[in-house]
Amino acid sequence: MSAIGTLYIVATPIGNLADITQRAIQVLKDVSMIAAEDTRNTGRLLSHYEIGTRCVAVHDHNEQQKIAWLEQQVLDGNDIALVSDAGTPLINDPGYHLVNAFRAKGYPVVPLPGACAAIAALSVAGLPTDRFLYEGFLPAKTKARQERLDELRQETRTVVYYESPHRILDSLADIVSCLGEGRQVVLARELTKTFETIKSLPVAELLAWVKADPNQQKGEMVLIVAGYQKDSELLPVDALDTLKLLQTELPLKKAAALTAKIYGLKKNALYDYGLKHGE
Repeated sequence: MSAIGTLYIVATPIGNLADITQRAIQVLKDVSMIAAEDTRNTGRLLSHYEIGTRCVAVHDHNEQQKIAWLEQQVLDGNDIALVSDAGTPLINDPGYHLVNAFRAKGYPVVPLPGACAAIAALSVAGLPTDRFLYEGFLPAKTKARQERLDELRQETRTVVYYESPHRILDSLADIVSCLGEGRQVVLARELTKTFETIKSLPVAELLAWVKADPNQQKGEMVLIVAGYQKDSELLPVDALDTLKLLQTELPLKKAAALTAKIYGLKKNALYDYGLKHGE
């Protein structure tokens, strides 16, 4: 009886085809088959490196149906490489169900580290990376997106999002609305590709910059959002919400005084904030 095969999780380039490890190339050559999110897309990479290994499609729509068949392949002694369209599989890409099933049954699963857009963006963002939160894509609908951003208003870790070209302006506008116009955000666009762009600005300025240049609204995008700063000089979000609510019924001076009393803050700081951000 042949030995059980291995499932290799293989990171592939996110743009520049040179960003692949020697080990990954060798594994892609040696395995019995490659399970690819898109066989045509992976075919271009394989052609570039003159790799003739058979490809089978394993994607969001058929992954769970393919598991039993792939399990039989490794039971027959065949090694399999799982690749996504770009970057590290399972990081916002298919593969979870397959890997989970294989690990549950004790089949060998081996990672081959490499390119990942989120990590590449973090490495050049100039924001703290000792602790960060990866959020994948923000919700597509405005209400759900704003609710999610509101939940993270006081998240102190750097937050990483992926974003699509047709939603980038709406998402930046919602970050302005929910997190404040001064929150630092880095747009990392088309990483490792010809038109790579990395821009860091307070989010209101970043939104204006992206609006002014349609070219910055194209391609693969990562947004790196600075965490909430716990600083004694910064006004708590709850206090600002209370100030805004009181302002609907009271003059700013009175609203600032009441808010200061409720939260134990300096009324002048709240009054100045109200003047700066008032309608």
